[in-house]
Amino acid sequence: MATKCITITVEAYDRLRSQKQERESFSDVIARITPKKSSLLDLVGLLSPKEADDMKKHIAVSRKITEERMNKIAEMMR
Repeated sequence: MATKCITITVEAYDRLRSQKQERESFSDVIARITPKKSSLLDLVGLLSPKEADDMKKHIAVSRKITEERMNKIAEMMR
């Protein structure tokens, strides 16, 4: 396993050490308390079907309003 040396403040070290559990390395602590790489798939199920439907409707209305504004601006520029 590859390793890296880092420099941290005493305060950061003390905070990290306070999170350390028995028989846990500092690498283990960092891996445990920091988020793993995220994926869009992590968002699946975040909204209920009703919330998702409401959001889709809101987005559609917002897009329509934006399109109407853009058409007005385009018309004014002719």
